[in-house]
Amino acid sequence: MDGGQVLVVMGVSGSGKSTVAALVAERLGWMFVDGDSFHTPEHIAKMHAGFALDDEDRAPWLARIAVWIRQRLEAGESGVIVCSALRRAYRDVLVGGSRRVRIVYLEGDRTLIAARLAQRHGHFMPPGLLDTQFAVLEPPGPDEHPLVASIAESPGAIADAIVARLADGT
Repeated sequence: MDGGQVLVVMGVSGSGKSTVAALVAERLGWMFVDGDSFHTPEHIAKMHAGFALDDEDRAPWLARIAVWIRQRLEAGESGVIVCSALRRAYRDVLVGGSRRVRIVYLEGDRTLIAARLAQRHGHFMPPGLLDTQFAVLEPPGPDEHPLVASIAESPGAIADAIVARLADGT
């Protein structure tokens, strides 16, 4: 797409956002950034201690990610960024009304995601916060034109499907 495009890969913790997003970026030859790198050390410590971030915590984090997105677009570059973006209001901040920012929603069953989280070690987001993530989750509506992908497949198959759908313009 002329002028660059940014994909925001969203979903609850454990849905495979980072893995799938990195594969999509690699296949497209686009820049990849994990939105977790925009968290402050204080917020990482808060989540690691088992406390969910609130909207006040998330606002500056989302603003930093939105700046990164705008910088890519202004430079005419394309990129893929990971951000849970669980609520519509969060996605609105990230998309900023731009048709060059596309939401990719990794949709999955709570049981499957819980099993994945139970096997994950060394991540600051403890499995105990999964219920809070699902409680906050507002799946993107049709008016957001999301690209929705089931996490039931392998990360490679999911990435291939996303790239194919982007190529088809869907």
